Amino acid sequence: MKKILLILTVLFSQLVIAQKKPNIVFILADDLGYGDVGCYGQQKIKTPNIDHLAGEGMKFTQFYSGSAVCAPARSTLLTGLHTGHTPIRGNKRVPPEGQVPMPDSTVTIAMLLQKAGYTTAAFGKWSMGFITTSGDPAKKGFDHFFGYNCQTLAHDYYPDHLWNDHQRIVYPDNTKLFTNYSADIIHQQALSFLQQQPKDHPFFLYLPYTLPHAELTVPHDEVYDYYVKVFNEKPIPIRNGRDTTGKPYEPYPHAAFAAMVARLDKFVGEILATLHDRGMDENTLVVFTSDNGPHKEGGGDPFFFQSSGKLTGIKRDLYEGGIREPFIARWKGVIDPSSVTKDVCAMWDMYPTFLELAGIQLQQKTDGISIVPALHQQKQPEHEYLYWELHESGGKQAVRYGKWKGVRLDVSKNPDNPIELYDLENDPAEKNNIAGQHPNIVEKIAGFMKEAHVENPTWPLFPDEKKKYGAVHSD
Repeated sequence: MKKILLILTVLFSQLVIAQKKPNIVFILADDLGYGDVGCYGQQKIKTPNIDHLAGEGMKFTQFYSGSAVCAPARSTLLTGLHTGHTPIRGNKRVPPEGQVPMPDSTVTIAMLLQKAGYTTAAFGKWSMGFITTSGDPAKKGFDHFFGYNCQTLAHDYYPDHLWNDHQRIVYPDNTKLFTNYSADIIHQQALSFLQQQPKDHPFFLYLPYTLPHAELTVPHDEVYDYYVKVFNEKPIPIRNGRDTTGKPYEPYPHAAFAAMVARLDKFVGEILATLHDRGMDENTLVVFTSDNGPHKEGGGDPFFFQSSGKLTGIKRDLYEGGIREPFIARWKGVIDPSSVTKDVCAMWDMYPTFLELAGIQLQQKTDGISIVPALHQQKQPEHEYLYWELHESGGKQAVRYGKWKGVRLDVSKNPDNPIELYDLENDPAEKNNIAGQHPNIVEKIAGFMKEAHVENPTWPLFPDEKKKYGAVHSD
């Protein structure tokens, strides 16, 4: 009898937790590859806090970002639409600062959560439009924003300014002395926000951190020194005493990258510790993922770190290494610890997922499917297919259809280029193109590509669209 009462008590407590509107903390790393953290196979960089998060929650092994580059990945998250439908489909800078703004008509997940009573805030890199434009964070559902408005400027970890909502915060010392490391400043603002939140009021905290995006720059502390010794790198010679980009000189790029990932891991640990100290663990869903595959710019070396794991491709590729990402979800008392799922999910699934958790009825068009069943280890509804288009590197399209993956390259020159076909179940590294053996599957995927792409004047993909709307130049 005592055992039965104990089981009923636990089940009741879980039901009470699940019926509350949970806080949502969404941590988005920048250019972190599938294999860049320990729980996904990284051997050279220590990530104890992210690994601990996975030990307390669920690890997804087939989660996909919305794109292979920054801005469209964030757009798919905020709109619940894949890159054939979402309004921001590439990286395109607009003077005086920032990227092409989200249209007035775009309804973001933050807007709906805000309307439902959530306090909303974002700390990090925005990319969705300059202040006072239609893509202003304040117009897209965020009560507070702190960080980089422009993703191009976010390459500089010692910027001359950041944005506190509409206030330009200036760091004059950074032009010469490099004293204010932006990642640390942004993270401290996020911790301050968390510490101020009442326990009985739900919040949505969006953390699009810039680590470990290039340029490879990090304070030379004991963690950096540790990796300098571990990797035993030969230092890169000083070029006129400074890096040619104007950034602080970095002699040991491998150590710098490892220290940046370690710093990100430290940030995750401090977020978790703050939630624990505030007594918010049992009513907060924490999600950790990345926006796209690993980079090789600014000293990045994804091959040294095996950042894509055993997958093919890096940032700007629509092969698995460019879009498959680490994804960890923790919600104490609701998600089983150390659980793993092979369910195929994508960034645009977050939109209906967060709405369901907040008790908001889905009314907007979305390409997403709620992953709440997967979080409860129940049968997860499947997508008929997942779709990506990339407006860089000659234009690319990709489709995930069951175990099949189709990739088409150079579509901006020829939209009818042959489709490569891979069996991800037996060939997750996409080594063997078997399109010739399965013409019916290739034809099916070609139909999905045609169906999924909707013309957008700002983002022409094919030659006839470019002729009709004009070419797009991305930054």
